[in-house]
Amino acid sequence: MDRVVDISTDGLHLAVHRGFLTVSAGHEEKGRIALDDIGAVIAHAHGLTWSNSVFVKLAERNVPVVICAQNHAPITCLWPLAGHHLQGARMRAQAAAPKPLTKQLWQKIVAGKILMQGAVLSASGGEGAGFAMLARKVRSGDPDNLEAQAARRYWSALMGAGFRRDADGDGPNALLNYGYTVLRAVLSRAICAAGLHPTLGIFHSNRANAFALADDLMEPYRPLIDRVVLSLMAEDIRDVTSEAKARLVKIADLDLDTSAGTSPLSVQASRLVHSVATSFETGIVALDLPRPPDPLALAALGRRAEAPA
Repeated sequence: MDRVVDISTDGLHLAVHRGFLTVSAGHEEKGRIALDDIGAVIAHAHGLTWSNSVFVKLAERNVPVVICAQNHAPITCLWPLAGHHLQGARMRAQAAAPKPLTKQLWQKIVAGKILMQGAVLSASGGEGAGFAMLARKVRSGDPDNLEAQAARRYWSALMGAGFRRDADGDGPNALLNYGYTVLRAVLSRAICAAGLHPTLGIFHSNRANAFALADDLMEPYRPLIDRVVLSLMAEDIRDVTSEAKARLVKIADLDLDTSAGTSPLSVQASRLVHSVATSFETGIVALDLPRPPDPLALAALGRRAEAPA
């Protein structure tokens, strides 16, 4: 199982020793994890130092290293140059994808996100039934901007009328930032492993965004993070504590259903990315999008695990 490794304690040193990523403070080793078990590394600690071999060994395994700012939003991500054996052909197909194809891809992604928002809202005691109808109305390219319409209804119903999504905010916004960073790392790894280029987005096209494709493809998974944050807030956890991060990172292990079967989010995300790559190559849209989990599974997301009796 790929694990998301979070480095948040100040003054640590990361190195590689005999196939393990080691974490040390001073001359004392604090922990280690097998390199082959790592799905992504997220770093937002002060005074963190690395040996060059860390980056080399992680890049060889297509493991992204995400470095975050103080608000827990990613500020840079290290991406390996070498990847899938079909990388060149897939990147050319990605770059040459015609506009009608990318619009159809975005239609499916937006519809998947709205469906997930409705499921999360219903599982949280809100009125999410209308979101399924809204998802069916999404047209190619989403010219009616139903994504934004759904977002306005969704955030006020889920978090309260006074909530405003702010990427630079604290409290629940900082928790959301960290959770989305986890998703971005998971999707970035899948993109690199599939031989696609993370900068060439389907919808997001900001020149300064080096991971536009990851931001596109993480959209259907975002509401799952929102549900975890809601659970944290119910326990009055409003800061990005070690407990909060541990629960948010667990999202990568959540089992999701698709037409191809059930698999953890980290694996299912790889299937989604592969289906995107195939769509670029064939010109036929066939996305392996996640289905919303059942209401009980959604309601349990982010809750403190019960101690065994």
